[in-house]
Order: sequence, then structure tokens, then C-alpha cells
Amino acid sequence: MVRSSRTTPKVAVILGGPSAEHDVSLSSGRECATALREEGYDVVELDAGRDLAAHLTDLKPDVVFNALHGRWGEDGCVQGMLEWLGIPYTHSGVLASALAMDKEASKAAYRAAGLPVVDSVLAPRDEVRSRHVMTPPYVVKPNNEGSSVGVYIVHEAANSPPQLSDDMPDVVMVETYAPGRELTTTVMGDRPLTVTDIITDGWYDYSAKYEVGGSRHVVPADIPTEIFDLCMDYALRAHRALGCRGVSRTDFRWDEARGTDGLILLETNTQPGMTPTSLSPEQAQVMGISFGAFCRWMVEDASCPR
Repeated sequence: MVRSSRTTPKVAVILGGPSAEHDVSLSSGRECATALREEGYDVVELDAGRDLAAHLTDLKPDVVFNALHGRWGEDGCVQGMLEWLGIPYTHSGVLASALAMDKEASKAAYRAAGLPVVDSVLAPRDEVRSRHVMTPPYVVKPNNEGSSVGVYIVHEAANSPPQLSDDMPDVVMVETYAPGRELTTTVMGDRPLTVTDIITDGWYDYSAKYEVGGSRHVVPADIPTEIFDLCMDYALRAHRALGCRGVSRTDFRWDEARGTDGLILLETNTQPGMTPTSLSPEQAQVMGISFGAFCRWMVEDASCPR
């Protein structure tokens, strides 16, 4: 809960940052800053560089709206800095952020909570280049990036292992490919909002996520009630298993041919995108929550654990 002696609370929206998702973060942050100004807040935008702590110390905001994506911004690093400075901030805390960003660690938390996930291993990049470390089809991706950055799909008929870019980390995650429809559910506090069915011409990659027309969203999803309800249940359980607060979004794949057994949890995003094409604001809108009200709720929900 944000408390301020000022008539108009000052909100610092931190955006940009040094991760591979810098541009997406800029878009998210600017949208949120505009909405919060319209909601009556005194808003300052800060591009998160190495001098961020100094800027925040000088600015003395009542709350930080964390619009960063990717490493350093949603993996617990910035969260730890904000707690050190004693500034309330939006979204999840240090531990939940670190867990969710580490895909293998988050899978361990899901398994402990009885949530369905596919098999996966961590393997050296060079080994993945030299041989199939699991039977195709499988997916290779960084263990700690988001927004489908650096994702390779190795199809069943692949004769050779993937030739990973040198930009990939030294150790990568290799996981069994989960076929089917792409579904997602946002959790707002302790409330799952709804389910979106994401329809694309191919893989739901970076372009499909953030370019206008890259994907089509059916919300609420036109799927069987039992699958819809499972998505809502699993998303809330994942949110709790990781210790999230504020807003999170959990992604699924659903193989229709396998019914409820075909619903697989992929990952939880502790800081979902807030761009014009983003899924969480769209779900909130469908549930009668305007974009401005959605941002305002996140500011009012902000805290600084002690």
C-alpha cells in the first residue's frame, strides 16, 4: 500500500534498461506513464542505467512502477536495489522474480505444487550444437530470458542438432516440445482474470508478440469449460507457488487430442508486457478494468517488503 504526504503521489516509471527486451520495455513504460498521468499521478520516466539508484535517491518517489523486462529488471536485481533504498515498487519481490526468471527453478516449484510441465534439462551450448541431447521434437532457449528471445525449435524430422547463435548463453535449457494451442491467463492479486487463445501463423515468437498484426487474440478463449477452468486454477496456483504479488501471467500449451492431460504449463511472467498488443491489459479490459485503472491498481498494490 502506497502512503504519501504529498497531495499528488510521485511515481517513477522505470523502463528501458540493458536487457534484450529494452525496446519492449520502453513501449510498456511509456504506455503506463501516460495512463498514470491521466489517473492523476505525478509521473517521472527513468531509463534504467547504472545511475538508476542515484536518480531515485534524488527523486524520492513515493512508488516505483517497474516496467522493465528481461534480465536485471525482472529477475530480482532491481527489486533488491529498490528494497535497499526502501522504495515501494510494483509487481513481484526479489525471490519470486528470481524464481520465475530461472525457468528450471520455476519448473521445480511447479512440480512441487503438482502443476504439469514438460521434461527439460540444462546443457552446455556447445554440446547442444554437437548432438541431440534429447529426442526430437524439442525446444532450446535461454534459461533466463523472456519474450521468446533466442528460442529454437528442433522438429521431429531434424537430422542435425540446432546451430545455436554465439549470442546464446553458455548453458541453455532443452525441453520436450509441447504441441497444441497457445493459451494464457493473467492473475491480478489473488484473482485470475480470464483465458486468451493466441492464434498465429507459426511460432508465437518475438515478432508475433509485439508487432501489430503478429497474432490474433480470442478472449475469452473459445475452449471447453474444463480447460478454461484448469487454466484459471493453474495460473493462480503458479502465482502462489512462486510467491508472486501484483500482476503475473502464466502461459500454457494445450494439445486438444489429449483433453485435460494435454494442458501443459510453460512459464510465468512476473512483469507481463503493457504494450498496445499485450495480453494482460487486454484481459483486464475484457473484465471491465480500463488500462488506466489497471495501472492504478498496480501502483496502489505496490509494497516494499521488510
